[in-house]
Amino acid sequence: MLKSTPLAIPDVLLLEPRVFGDERGFFFESFNQREFDAATGKKVTFVQSNHSRSARHVLRGLHYQIRQAQGKLVRVVAGEVFDVAVDIRRSSPTFGQWVGEILSAENKKQLWIPPGFAHGFVVLSESAEFLYNTTDYWAPEYERCIVWNDPTLGIVWSITGEPVLSEKDARGVQFNAAEVYD
Repeated sequence: MLKSTPLAIPDVLLLEPRVFGDERGFFFESFNQREFDAATGKKVTFVQSNHSRSARHVLRGLHYQIRQAQGKLVRVVAGEVFDVAVDIRRSSPTFGQWVGEILSAENKKQLWIPPGFAHGFVVLSESAEFLYNTTDYWAPEYERCIVWNDPTLGIVWSITGEPVLSEKDARGVQFNAAEVYD
C-alpha cells in the first residue's frame, strides 16, 4: 500500500512506497497505477519519463509550462535533493506558497506535484540522479522559469553559498512578473 501524506499545500503529496528489504537488498514498486490513483484521488496518465544527473549545489528550476501544464511524479534514485513546488494557481488559497521535501535514494520518497505548480530542486549530495514522469509532453515554447531566489517566495533552499545555475535558470523572472495560471 502506498502511503500518501498531503503537505502544507494539500494538493502536493508525499508518497512513500512499501519497501521490502533484507540482507540481500530491497524491492519496492516505484509506480503502481491503481495505488497512485487511490493515493491521489485522481486518474492520472503519464506520457513522458525524464532522467537527469546533476552535481552538488546544481539548482534546476523553478520550471513550469504555461500551456500543456505538467503534473510531475518525482523521485531520486542516486544521491539526495531538496525538492520544491510553488503554487502558481491564482485562484488557489495557497497561491504563491511553496513546500519542500528532501528526496533521496535512501528514503525512497516521491512527490506528486499536480499541474499548476512551478518546480525545482537543488542537489545536496556529491551528485544526484532525478527521475520524473510527466502528465504532458515537454513544450519548450510554453516553458517558463521563476528565479530561484525570488524574495516574494522566500524559499529556503537548504544550501549555503550560491547554487550552480544554467543560463536559463539564472535569467528566471521574478514571481510578481511571472505568467501564472488562473
